Amino acid sequence: MTTTPLDQGENHVSDEATQENAGPSRMERLEAEGDIAADYLEELLDIADLDGDLDMDVEGDRAGVSIVGADLDQLVGRDGEVLDALQELTRLAVYRETGERSRLMLDVGGFRAERKTTLVKVAEETVS
Repeated sequence: MTTTPLDQGENHVSDEATQENAGPSRMERLEAEGDIAADYLEELLDIADLDGDLDMDVEGDRAGVSIVGADLDQLVGRDGEVLDALQELTRLAVYRETGERSRLMLDVGGFRAERKTTLVKVAEETVS
């Protein structure tokens, strides 16, 4: 049996149809995670009557949300314990909305960023 060009066209799905059926891209999913997390955290800040601005970002394969502002130490806690708990609660909020586990990173008042800088410095000093 020979295949005619018409038959070939029927057997191939167009690139546009494939992209439409593929759903959102990884970047779009991560941005959606950040939006859900920001909404959740904004409500939390309102309930706790705390002032803070939310910054969203995508770094590598993770969504990231930072809460910046004055007097946010109570959201960090001792050695970041409260921050870790807030991060888990925020991940659960994302899971509730999306049905998918999140690797979202939460930072409050630059705590994690500062800690990362310190750890990198210690590692570099140890190696040299």
